[in-house]
Amino acid sequence: MHPETLAIRTQAARSAHREHAVPLYLTSSFVFDDAEQARALFADEIPGAVYSRYSNPNTDEFTEKLRLLEGAQDGLALASGMSAVFTALASLLGQGDHVVAGRAVFGSTHQLFTRLLPKWGIAHTYVDGADADAFASAITSRTRAIFVETPSNPGLELVDLAALGALARARGIPLVVDNCFATPAITRPLDHGASLVVHSATKFIDGQGRVLGGAIVGDAALVADARYLARHSGPALAPFNAWVLSKSLETLALRVERHAANALTLATALEREPGVRCVRYPFLPSHPQHALARRQMRWGGGVLTLEVDGYARARRVLDALALCSHSPNLGDTRTIVTHPTSTTHSKLSEAERAQVGITPGLLRVSVGLEHPEDVLADLRGALAASA
Repeated sequence: MHPETLAIRTQAARSAHREHAVPLYLTSSFVFDDAEQARALFADEIPGAVYSRYSNPNTDEFTEKLRLLEGAQDGLALASGMSAVFTALASLLGQGDHVVAGRAVFGSTHQLFTRLLPKWGIAHTYVDGADADAFASAITSRTRAIFVETPSNPGLELVDLAALGALARARGIPLVVDNCFATPAITRPLDHGASLVVHSATKFIDGQGRVLGGAIVGDAALVADARYLARHSGPALAPFNAWVLSKSLETLALRVERHAANALTLATALEREPGVRCVRYPFLPSHPQHALARRQMRWGGGVLTLEVDGYARARRVLDALALCSHSPNLGDTRTIVTHPTSTTHSKLSEAERAQVGITPGLLRVSVGLEHPEDVLADLRGALAASA
């Protein structure tokens, strides 16, 4: 079946009440029929739920849907996007190991590489994500993982997944891809050679800014290692959040297509707007990796960046917005404008931000599902008022 059908028709088993929509399973634990069933469940000899930190019908349904959409062998639901990133990396890496990562990563992921993993003797090397040769040169005998975002947050840098996937397979190193911005509706990294895909389901998968959630999908053996770590460290996704996210997956393709259409409309118009120094969006011909975007992505995604002249003007733009929200989140039905330098990437040094194109005047726009003319009018008004 097509992905849009799988997202709707993949459901947990109905109960004796014959419900059409899957109910909420708000329970911390599950009862056993007898002592032998309890033993067999804990020995992983038979499938079934025992404790909601391990599994739950709602989290299982969400994971199964996402697994099918990504074309993965197995999957794991987690409490947030960062718990997914950490669990994936921690299950692959140990003391003395090394990871090669694209330099353009989310602010908290950067903190993970530079502040937290070194505490356990894990080193990293950042490279230019657009340079496939740089990844090959950075690999050492201790490299146990390669990590990238594509498109990156917030600079929308792309990684050639086919080239990097071939390199990772040739070297026998797992490739982990953060697919938050694209979602499986736009790009399926596993099809290009990735071993694991991580998601912040809080963003486009939820799509309405309601709940936190994360997920890992991919190679069954690697997911099993991640599941073992999660089971004994506890970053479990709440059943209610899983229920919301599973329902959201039913409309993911529909929403992402509209997000992308609106974003392309806005990006095209804003390129010609006075006071805008540059606009970055994968499907704009001016994007330096436009050809790769067209080859690797179904649509251009729902996020664009625009740059104005300095931090002071960026602040004036934010304060002049009337319709768009000013929030650190993204992937919402409502358009959100964020200033990465002072919020999501504020813990990076000025030099680190400059390396990934985060200037003081950069604004990230997560384009929502409002009529694009209304959003454009608000942005134009804010730009005019900020001059």
